[in-house]
Amino acid sequence: MHVVKYRLVEPRLRPRRTKLEMPGWGGKPEPRKDGSHEQVWHCMPFTEGAEYGIELFYPYDNELRVTNPDGRVVLDGDFGPAPDSDLQWPPFRAFGENYYTYQLLLDLMADEDMAVRTEPHPRYYTDPKDEVPLAVPALLRTNWWPMISFVVFKAPPKGTTHIFRPGEPFMQIVLLPLPSQFELQEMNEEEAAEREMRGRRIHASRESLSKETEWLSSTDTVFDGTYRHILRAAKTKAKPNEPNEPNEPNE
Repeated sequence: MHVVKYRLVEPRLRPRRTKLEMPGWGGKPEPRKDGSHEQVWHCMPFTEGAEYGIELFYPYDNELRVTNPDGRVVLDGDFGPAPDSDLQWPPFRAFGENYYTYQLLLDLMADEDMAVRTEPHPRYYTDPKDEVPLAVPALLRTNWWPMISFVVFKAPPKGTTHIFRPGEPFMQIVLLPLPSQFELQEMNEEEAAEREMRGRRIHASRESLSKETEWLSSTDTVFDGTYRHILRAAKTKAKPNEPNEPNEPNE
């Protein structure tokens, strides 16, 4: 297991492994059964992806509203008097025409063969109002770079307001292996045939694999547990003594 140690200036950032909050941005705890409204946590690929990183929480007492009415970033928030230090204040500032920065001041000490990458918080993809800030991806090799001084955000489009609210997660950081060495190749005929056969076997076995898990949502969308059951089996086979699914409501 990789250990990531942190050092920070603002303790209210509260870095932690990302948790899919229910009720909250992760949806409602509606069971997987006929008539339920589909929730993002019903999708295991999204749930695993959402809980893959480290989330950070907005550490100030008053909300910040970000708009871009005429191609100019407007930052509307009250951060109070500047602290007795050499910190940039206010901690947000415009960065060119379509971006703005936040003075993060977070040090993440990762292993030499790992890097950290800033990303939007997964609730960005579940927010129906498009109010969640959009962190710009950036990869940092923090094994030798001892502080993430600032992060960049994309300004919202005209007519939209991004809002940083006290205590809400506003971005995510994920760990990636270094170096990124891979070559993209087309499968040969034998490999393609094996993958096709595997897909056909899953399709042919879907009725038994999804037994007692198929349901129809309130929007007439059909769901079943085929992927979820194969995932559970694969995780059990790989690491039989570890839990194989994130916490979620009863099915």
